[in-house]
Amino acid sequence: MNSVFLQNDEELPFCYKSLNASCIKVMRSASAKVPAYFACVLGMLITIFGNLMVVVSVAHFKALHSPTNFLVLSLAVADFLLGVLVLPFSTVRLVETCWYFGDDFCRLHTCLDTIFCLVSIFHLCFVSFDHYCAICHPLLYPTKVTIPVVCAYIVVGWVVSVIYTSAWLYSDVLMITMGHLMTEDYCIGSCQLVFNKIWGWINFPVFFVPCFIMIGLYIKIYLVSRKQRRIIENVCESYQSRTDTKVSKRERKAAKTLGIAVGIYLFCWLPFMIDTLIDPFLNFSTPPLLFDILIWFAYFNSACNPIIYGFFYPWFRKSLKLTVTFKIFYSGSSLINLYQEK
Repeated sequence: MNSVFLQNDEELPFCYKSLNASCIKVMRSASAKVPAYFACVLGMLITIFGNLMVVVSVAHFKALHSPTNFLVLSLAVADFLLGVLVLPFSTVRLVETCWYFGDDFCRLHTCLDTIFCLVSIFHLCFVSFDHYCAICHPLLYPTKVTIPVVCAYIVVGWVVSVIYTSAWLYSDVLMITMGHLMTEDYCIGSCQLVFNKIWGWINFPVFFVPCFIMIGLYIKIYLVSRKQRRIIENVCESYQSRTDTKVSKRERKAAKTLGIAVGIYLFCWLPFMIDTLIDPFLNFSTPPLLFDILIWFAYFNSACNPIIYGFFYPWFRKSLKLTVTFKIFYSGSSLINLYQEK
């Protein structure tokens, strides 16, 4: 209760001083808050503007209208929305150690956070399958992976994520049937929805099965790429063979780049997901500060993809230059071939 006092007769700091069920606020000095706000805001801005550049590039330039890039576009939209709708409020919660936006918005915030996470992992899985088909079945790829097919993948990824998350966070049936398994350790101002063991174990296949699928696909891609490279090196050096070599190198480079993206995704999200899985069996003993660090480590993944594209994709660097110099507003700019080398 708010009548609790410290040994030196100083009243404990609460998130809401007028509420008996309020969480205790962790007091931090300005020298600790300023760097924390700076780091969070910097990560948020990179996430927002980096992914916005990807969205603008793929949407504006017709040369980028390919099945793979539409998957990249949808992934960037999810990361952009995360930066706009989730990260500002998560920043305040992390630095101030309190949630000041109400329980209803807390549930919505958690819902959006989970949706964008699921969309990301589904899209990375789709991209892995796309490159598996391009590398391992190049002759069938143009007929198997088309823009309508990719659009269907995108719709499925978003719809499944929304339905799955909303069912857990807004279903009265689930709250009633499993309410007795929920923890009673609750205080106002935390916005850390604590779920039961069933939630943790259901999340295990939802998050980890796509990860295992991606790892398996990229192992297959790597083995087939090595075999193709040896075959290409043995063919005659004619114009056609050089063209085929160039195309094959581009496909392998794209597969390598997206393989790095998948690896970074796993590196960023695995600590948080493992904690989510085992925490219910430890009586939800993860300290709030550690929980926030783990989730912000996962958020960092959304800022990584545009950086990866900037390092490995010449078309992204060209489109970024055209965008920041406002040349995309010139007549006919959408017809520029970003793949053409000078």
